[in-house]
Amino acid sequence: MHPYLLHSGHLLLPTFGVLAALGLMAALTLSLRTAAIVGLDPDKLWNAGLFTLLCAFALSRILLIATNLHNFLAYPILLLTVPSLTSTGILLTLLAALVYLRIRHLPLLDTLDAWSPCASLVWAFLALGHFAEGSDAGLPTTLPWGIRIPPSHTRLHPVALYAAIAAAILTLILLKQLKNRRQPGDAVSLALAAAGTLQFLLTFFRQPYPYTTTSPYILLDPIQWIALGMIVVAAIILLLPRKLVSHAV
Repeated sequence: MHPYLLHSGHLLLPTFGVLAALGLMAALTLSLRTAAIVGLDPDKLWNAGLFTLLCAFALSRILLIATNLHNFLAYPILLLTVPSLTSTGILLTLLAALVYLRIRHLPLLDTLDAWSPCASLVWAFLALGHFAEGSDAGLPTTLPWGIRIPPSHTRLHPVALYAAIAAAILTLILLKQLKNRRQPGDAVSLALAAAGTLQFLLTFFRQPYPYTTTSPYILLDPIQWIALGMIVVAAIILLLPRKLVSHAV
């Protein structure tokens, strides 16, 4: 495992952060190409993507500070280095992005189609980051490609590596689908359905959330619920008239 690319005294350069930054820049660059494929202004899509990323960063930090104000006042720099993207932050980011698309007159489904391979590309980079830092632990395995995370000597499924490979393949599929799409929404519905299915299946190789094994009322873990939600949204996009969805914002 290589959690840090650079570790010199108090200077730490986390591998996950570097890969995440590279993934975001690669996704923004790819959006210039996907925008042209779906007939959108590349500059407008770049700006929309950059706005969404900045909103995700800013809103997550604001929520982190608001919910941990005492700790922030005591250790401001330390708290701001803590990963803070939550479900609430993601929801607020989505709402802000929808408002931005409305203001900039960007069609919803065309924009989401163009963003679909970009999002799966980011997923691939983030998964590689998790693999490098040794997080996203899997269940024990006897397979030869199992990995050991010190100090344990037990071989585990490299779930993060599985996810990175799946996301990279999905990116290529979505790029091909984007070129051959018949109507707006085809690419994003495929992306949601495929990513949801992959995430659901990957949970069978991950170590379960602690409370999912102690409570008889929790049938699925949070990632599985989110994955099912993605599949449902994909079905809604496919079933509803595309014009109705496009003018929903």
